[in-house]
Amino acid sequence: MSTLFLRTLRDDPSDAEVPSHKLLVRAGYIRRAAPGGFSWLPLGWIVYRNVERVVREEMDAAGFQEVHFPALLPKEPYEASGRWVDYGDNLFRLQDRHGADFLLAPTHEEMFALLVKSLYASYKDLPLSIYQIQTKYRDEARPRAGLLRGREFVMKDSYSFDVDQAGLQASYDRHRAAYIRTFDRLGLPTVIVSAMSGAMGGSASEEFLTPLDVGEDTYVRCTSCGYAANVEAVRVPVPESQPVDGLPEAVVHDTPGTPTIATLVDYLNEHEPRADGTWTAADTMKNVVVKLRHPDGSVEPLAIGVPGDREVDEKRLAAHVEPAELEPFDEADFARYPTLVKGYIGPGALGTDGTSGIRFLTDPRIVPGTRWVTGANEDGRHVVDLVFGRDFTSDGTIEAAEVRAGDVCPNCGSDVEIARGIEMGHIFQLGTKYAEALGLQVQDESGKLVTVTMGSYGIGVSRAVAAIAETNHDEHGLVWPREVAPADVHLVIAGKEGGPQRPVAEQLAADLEAAGLRVLFDDREGVSPGVRFKDAELIGVPTIVVCGRGIDADDPTDSMVEVKDRRSGERVDVPLADVVAHCAR
Repeated sequence: MSTLFLRTLRDDPSDAEVPSHKLLVRAGYIRRAAPGGFSWLPLGWIVYRNVERVVREEMDAAGFQEVHFPALLPKEPYEASGRWVDYGDNLFRLQDRHGADFLLAPTHEEMFALLVKSLYASYKDLPLSIYQIQTKYRDEARPRAGLLRGREFVMKDSYSFDVDQAGLQASYDRHRAAYIRTFDRLGLPTVIVSAMSGAMGGSASEEFLTPLDVGEDTYVRCTSCGYAANVEAVRVPVPESQPVDGLPEAVVHDTPGTPTIATLVDYLNEHEPRADGTWTAADTMKNVVVKLRHPDGSVEPLAIGVPGDREVDEKRLAAHVEPAELEPFDEADFARYPTLVKGYIGPGALGTDGTSGIRFLTDPRIVPGTRWVTGANEDGRHVVDLVFGRDFTSDGTIEAAEVRAGDVCPNCGSDVEIARGIEMGHIFQLGTKYAEALGLQVQDESGKLVTVTMGSYGIGVSRAVAAIAETNHDEHGLVWPREVAPADVHLVIAGKEGGPQRPVAEQLAADLEAAGLRVLFDDREGVSPGVRFKDAELIGVPTIVVCGRGIDADDPTDSMVEVKDRRSGERVDVPLADVVAHCAR
């Protein structure tokens, strides 16, 4: 450590929000280079390479072959797939000196498809799974949380190529199993949840989430059957439709000063009490209007109707309208649509047949025969007993309402609970989307050309460093799993300068390394034992060995050395002659 390019910090960096970001900077693993971009210092680069090694070993063991693409790519393949436009502002675009368009790759489906197309033409060449570990670039609007959400990051992305759906399923299953082994070795607990494919396209999609409160992903898990899904992918159990015959007629009521659901419910219970109970927010329907900005620059208003006891979850909504981006519907927009009365918007003004012509999508719970209290499109007025299927319809359904703990599991009907996590891996059954766009076909057994079906499988390699740090730290610092730690043993000298500890420690360091252990040796002079101990706990090597008071100046062979397990905190005094064997266990 006397020559190691390292400087530890006592205080958290001002821009750090989550423990991994704070500790990786303080312990000298990374430094911020730009918003969403980080430089790796020696200790951090060792940890990163260890993570990369584990990922590579498991991919190779599964029979996948490694390739490598450039990060600077031409526009044309992404234009053919539609993603040159669909990625919108998330894409880093640039031109060369000749005016040709390029991009910094956010992901490589197109390039993999074209590479296989250039080499393979027969079903006999398949199945094939190839992968790379490479830097990716996405122009995140708000990079945050250190390595967890950056603009430049390293990802392992692999792709499978098969002649039919059965082959794709087999390749998908192999990747899924390899991912389970990978995260087990990395010491990362994961929950596998159903997910949305989003801009990637395709059908089946699952995420590997590490459960953590600082995670940006919210997921549900059933308390009984094991169902788990990202909130964007949760499907609401749809109630049975009800007959409309005999239901009360819709009546418009004066409801002054009730622009919110809460004020409406209070007013109804005071002035329009129900004969069969009490009005609640679940009896009402709120209609929320937003704008969709499409990748081509066009803007479309969209209205969403949800039960009044639910909010519109912008993340769920955004997942369902990709690649369009959400924007708020502001005062200027209301001025352009005078039939929309803010706080009192009702279905009569919505839908392609409504007075505003704004597309209107409703929650799946809003089914024929359900009765609602909702806006009457007049200031201070609501309509009661408005029946879906009799008095109004929508242009379709959308899963945009918030999901809450206690909601019904779509599989078994039990309650679900809510948790948060960090996305560590995502696997997709892409199908033929990219193969069709790029003309990737092979001849089948009968000589007929068939479109290849693809799968896509990603692991966040640089993100894994942060996720491991998030799940492996205490109040003193990092606590690395041995598989990825920057060293096996952190050897500390704790004694006065010129004392007997240094020569004993130097020989012990050589003996530990000769036994195949990786050693971080704190041989710094002019540094107090207290600082050395704090640095050792901050850096987080699994085993800390201290050459201190137990070193016998007269007979070093009779010395005792303290060995501390960084994870458990257990300290034991070990005879010097037994330290190497003890640490190698």
